[in-house]
Amino acid sequence: MALLPADVGVTWGKFEELPEKVKVFVVEKVQLCTPVSLHICDGSSEDGDFLINLLLQEGTAVKLEKFKNCYAVRTNPADVARVESRTIICTKNQHDTLPSHKIGVEGHLGYWADTDEEDEKLRVLFNGCMKGRTMYLLPFSMGPLGSPLSKPGIQLTDSPYVALCMRIMTRLGSSVLTSLGEGDFIKCLHSVGQPLPVPADPYHWPCNPEQTVIAHFPERREIMSFGSGYGGNSLLGKKCFALRIGSVIARDEGWLAEHMMILSLTNPQGEKKYIAAAFPSQCGKTNLAMITPSIPGWKAECVGDDIAWMKFDEEGVLRAINPEYGFFGVAPGTSKKTNRVAEECCAHDTVFTNIATTSDGGYYWEGLEEEIDLTGLTVTDWLGKPWTPGCGKPAAHPNSRFCSPSRNCPMMDPNWEDPKGVPISAIMFGGRRPEGVPLIYEALSWQHGVFIASSMCSEATSAAEHSGKTVMRDPFAMRPFFGYNAGNYFKHWLSMNKEGRKLPKIFHVNWFRKNAAGRFLWPGFGENIRVLSWICDRVDNKDVAVESPVGLIPKEGSIDISGLEDIDMAELMSTPKAYWIEQLNDLQKYYEDEFLNDLPTELWDEFKSFKQRIEQLP
Repeated sequence: MALLPADVGVTWGKFEELPEKVKVFVVEKVQLCTPVSLHICDGSSEDGDFLINLLLQEGTAVKLEKFKNCYAVRTNPADVARVESRTIICTKNQHDTLPSHKIGVEGHLGYWADTDEEDEKLRVLFNGCMKGRTMYLLPFSMGPLGSPLSKPGIQLTDSPYVALCMRIMTRLGSSVLTSLGEGDFIKCLHSVGQPLPVPADPYHWPCNPEQTVIAHFPERREIMSFGSGYGGNSLLGKKCFALRIGSVIARDEGWLAEHMMILSLTNPQGEKKYIAAAFPSQCGKTNLAMITPSIPGWKAECVGDDIAWMKFDEEGVLRAINPEYGFFGVAPGTSKKTNRVAEECCAHDTVFTNIATTSDGGYYWEGLEEEIDLTGLTVTDWLGKPWTPGCGKPAAHPNSRFCSPSRNCPMMDPNWEDPKGVPISAIMFGGRRPEGVPLIYEALSWQHGVFIASSMCSEATSAAEHSGKTVMRDPFAMRPFFGYNAGNYFKHWLSMNKEGRKLPKIFHVNWFRKNAAGRFLWPGFGENIRVLSWICDRVDNKDVAVESPVGLIPKEGSIDISGLEDIDMAELMSTPKAYWIEQLNDLQKYYEDEFLNDLPTELWDEFKSFKQRIEQLP
C-alpha cells in the first residue's frame, strides 16, 4: 500500500480514500517534488472559495467588484503564452513523433526528445521543485462522466491558479475518483518551478521561464510541465491532454481528437445540423461557436469552442463531444458587437488573466472602447501600471484570457453533454488569409478535404511566442498540437473513409480576405450565418454549387447578401492564377521539406490534380 512521507500533511481531503493507482502516482511525485503538504481538490464550492481566497491573500488575484465571483490575475510578463519551442513529444524513436524532413531544413511540425534522456533532465528539474509549497491533486474528466468518449486524468500542481482554472475547464472533483476506481488515467505533473523561499516576487506569479519545458510521453500517457503557470502550458487537460496525448489515443482507438469548435444550426424550418470547425488559435473559433445569426429565423447553439473528440458510431455517423467544461477565450476584440454571448459568459464566475482593471471594479481591454466609458475612472493595465487611452501601450496583453464555465453560456446546445456525442454533418477548415483564398469552397471528396486541411495556412497570432504577421502553414490547425508524426496523422484521417460511414462534407472558409486598400471584404461575425446557411444547403445536396479549381463554390446568388453594403462577391470568390501558382510552389516545397516520404501518396495525387486545374485558368 502506498503511503505518504510522514512529513507531508494532508490539508484538504483524505489520502487513504484515493484509489490505489492514484496513491502510487501521488507518492512517487511527492517524493520527487517534496511539497510540504497535499490538498486533494474535491470540486466543492468550499474548495473553490479556499483557492480564490488564497490567491487574493497572495496578491495574485484581485476581485472585480462589479461582477459576481469574478477575479483578475496578472502574470509575470515572461509567462504570457504557449511556449511552442519548449513543448516536446518524448518517444524512443524520433520518427514516431516527427516526419522525416529534408536534410538541412528545420522542421516545424513539433519538437522531439528521447524518452530516457528527457526523463533524466526532468528528474533534475523536478527534484525538490515544490519545496515549501502545497501540492494540489486535481482529479478531472475530459468529457462527460460516463461517456464512452471521455477520458480521466489526475493532475498534480503547486499552483492554486491552475487548480482554480482546472475547476472551470474540466469536470473536476471526487466523482471522478469514484468513477475511476482502479482504472487507468492520464498522469499529469505540473510545477511553477520555484521552490520556497524565493526573493520577493513583484508580480506575485511564480514561474521559471528560462527552464520551462512541457514534455509529453504518449506511450505511457503522461505529461510533465515545468516552469510556466500560463494556460496551455499548465492547464494540462487542455492542449496537452485533449490534443497531443488525445491524438495518440485517438489514433490507437480509431477516432479523432481535433482542434475544433462545435456548434448547431437550426434553420427557419426547424431543421438542426451540427458543424465542427478547425481554425488556428485567435482565428475566430470562439466567435463562431457563439455566433448570433444576423438572418431572422436562424438559431445557433454552442457545443464547444476549441476541442472536439469525434468517433463514428455503429450506424456510421460521426459523433462528437466537447471534452472541456469551460471557455478559455481571448479577451481583446471581444465585445457586444463581435461576441455578445462571450461577454455574457464573463459576467460571473470568471477568472481573467492579463486584462486591464478599472477603479470601479470592472475590466477593460482593446475592443471595448465604444462600450465602456472611462470618464472619471482610473485604469490599471495588465502589468499593474496606470494606463490612459492614447498612451501608445495596450491596456490588456494581446493574449489575455477569460476563463468561464460553459454553464454561463446562454446558448449552449441542450445536447452538448450527451454521452453519445452530437452528429457532425460538416467540417470546416480555415485561417487568416488576407489574399487570394475564396470566402468559401467545398472539397470535392473526403480525400480532397484531407488535402485542403493538410495545406492550411494562417497568419501567426499572439497565442504563442511568434511575432509579426507571418503566414505559416498550419495543417488541420494542429501544427502545435500533433502528438505523433503528422504524416501518419494525415493517413489516419484518410483511413476514416470506410464503407458504411456517413462522411461529413468538408469545407474551407476565409473570413479575413482583404482588398488592395487593406479593408476586409467580408463583415464576418454574425454575418457568417450567410455562409453557414449555404453549407447547410450543400449538406442537403442542394444544387447551389459550381466547380472551380479550388473546389465547389457557391453559384451566383446562392449566398444571401441582402442588406449588406459594398460586398464584392466576385472578388471574394476569385482564385487569382498567379497567386495560386505561387502558393502551389510554396506548398510543394513545404511538403518536400517537411515530409519527404511521409506524406501520403493520396495527398500528392490531390496536389497534382489541383495544380492541373489551376494551370488551366486563363
